[in-house]
Amino acid sequence: MGDHDDKARAATIFDVARLAGVSHQTVSRVLNDLPNVRPATRARVEQAIKQLRYVPSPAARALVTRRTRTLGLIVTGAPDYGPSSTALYFNEAARDARYTVITASMRETDAASMRSTAELLVRQNVEAIVLIAAERAAIDALDGIELGVPVVAVASEERGALHRVWLDQYAGARLAVEHLIGLGHGEIRHIAGPSNAMDAAERVRGWAAALGEHGLPAREPLVGDWSPGSGYMHGRTLAADSEMTSVFVSNDQMALGVLHAFAEAGLSVPGDVSIVGFDDIPEAAFFAPPLTTLRQDFVGLGRDAMASVLAVLGDDDRAPAPRVPDLVVRTSTAAPSRERTAVTS
Repeated sequence: MGDHDDKARAATIFDVARLAGVSHQTVSRVLNDLPNVRPATRARVEQAIKQLRYVPSPAARALVTRRTRTLGLIVTGAPDYGPSSTALYFNEAARDARYTVITASMRETDAASMRSTAELLVRQNVEAIVLIAAERAAIDALDGIELGVPVVAVASEERGALHRVWLDQYAGARLAVEHLIGLGHGEIRHIAGPSNAMDAAERVRGWAAALGEHGLPAREPLVGDWSPGSGYMHGRTLAADSEMTSVFVSNDQMALGVLHAFAEAGLSVPGDVSIVGFDDIPEAAFFAPPLTTLRQDFVGLGRDAMASVLAVLGDDDRAPAPRVPDLVVRTSTAAPSRERTAVTS
């Protein structure tokens, strides 16, 4: 009995909110007997208070009016174009909504580091945390732990119970492949991003699905690390493949390396081989030749993350619809030539 009483006394407003499935601000509204709380919601909160034997403190009663207007932002992985752009535009959207953002950038995404960083942000009295996650490990580290504040993940895969906004990488990859098929290509190779990257996995899935629907072979993808160097390395390998007429590359940086490797091997783009990238980085229009690629709406994604935060804080779990990248056709793609001769490196 003593142990149970200790646990009951340790219950917090966040425990009540989790059990009732509402925000801690809603619990505070119920504690203060304020209007604008649906009867069914009020009943769930009161039941949770009773079940946990929760005794509210004066600070808990004040939470509904003591808004910090501060958010936490965790950005994981390398400072690549996509995550960096999303973080920038999330910050802009937060400022527009009169919120301050405390940012933590992390190269390592082990569970202990992720959790300690999130807990540090909570101690800074943030109202919510946004996680821009490149790798699955970052999502898994925060899923299911009790932080006491909502977490919104920017992640292309659905993992765990976190709130989520995303760009549809699968649909974007399909657009890339359909473009190449429409030009007449039947042998479309793929240079993928890292195996632990969610965006890379979704692009592989879309590439393979589009090929399968047209009865075309999906050769084993070559796996890069998002860098031009890895694209160059795999480009040298592909240059010797006389069957290949086009390449879908999982990001523009690797596509830059592929272009360099093909040029060294004497291959013309798009005369011998067509290339499609992904992201539409600012430099993509100035590659030689200008790169056909998928443009991602990072401005919209940052705004979607902020909109999701505001919705969750207002007890609205509806997430914005995912945004589909736009195909930007430039001069790195064309119909395949009639014949290609293998070129050895």
